[in-house]
Amino acid sequence: MARQLPPLNALRAFEAFGRRGRMTLAADELCVTHGAVSRQIRQLEEHLGVALTEGPRTRLTLTEAGLKLAQGLTGAFDQIDAVLPRAADGGELVVSCLPTFAMKWLIPRLPGFVAAHPDIPVRIVESNGPFDFRADGVDLAVRMRLPEAPPSIDAEVTPFLDHHVGPVLSPALARQAPDVPSLLALPRLHTRTFVESWDEWALAAGVELPPAAVNREFDHYFYMLEAAAAGLGVAVAPLTFVEGDLAAGRLVAPLGTVPGRAQVCALTPKAGAGRAARRFRDWLAAEGSSQQAVGGG
Repeated sequence: MARQLPPLNALRAFEAFGRRGRMTLAADELCVTHGAVSRQIRQLEEHLGVALTEGPRTRLTLTEAGLKLAQGLTGAFDQIDAVLPRAADGGELVVSCLPTFAMKWLIPRLPGFVAAHPDIPVRIVESNGPFDFRADGVDLAVRMRLPEAPPSIDAEVTPFLDHHVGPVLSPALARQAPDVPSLLALPRLHTRTFVESWDEWALAAGVELPPAAVNREFDHYFYMLEAAAAGLGVAVAPLTFVEGDLAAGRLVAPLGTVPGRAQVCALTPKAGAGRAARRFRDWLAAEGSSQQAVGGG
């Protein structure tokens, strides 16, 4: 007799909501909208004739029947994932990476990995957002994570690089600001991708941050750092993003760097990373251990 199963997309949406606890998190995982997840769950409830969720729309929780179904679905999907055939190693290694980190830290070091592993072709795809290992074809991802972040549902998280931050500016502009008060009086540069950078640095450095005389905002870290190198002001940036420019003399960090809250981490599938991803993860860890913080001067 044929199985009378509900629509599988609805089951998948409900399982993601039950596991993550929020519609927005389920939507991010499935790469769909919040409304799409909500519609799938309503469709599932109508199909079954059973209420699976309860409470206000902004704080939905699972009913007893919903909790039982969600737990069963998670176990079933885990079993399906465990028996799916995996492609053998030998294709390209796809690494999802933060754009500025890829440009400023990863790609300059990549020749070392290529020389050590000429049999592993690497493709870097730039991304800041959520991803799915299987759906997006990603073998390893590089992301910033806070140590207190909850454990990842589907990824093994390997921190490989400590996060240090500090003010950077062009050498010419630095000569106009020989002390901390004069440096903090210069135009202040910001990136929309991390608007808290100045406050985070000031707190970690124990510096009283006066109001900025001039604020200049940019869409991405890369634009902000180019503006700093051009003499448009002072930027607070991670050492990983500026160490090449510091070495080349395009930027200086007169106050040094302080430890930031986040860590740079390699994420690999919890179901099992391939040989190439394991090699790349180990190489990242070795490269990360060689980086040193910059002292003030």
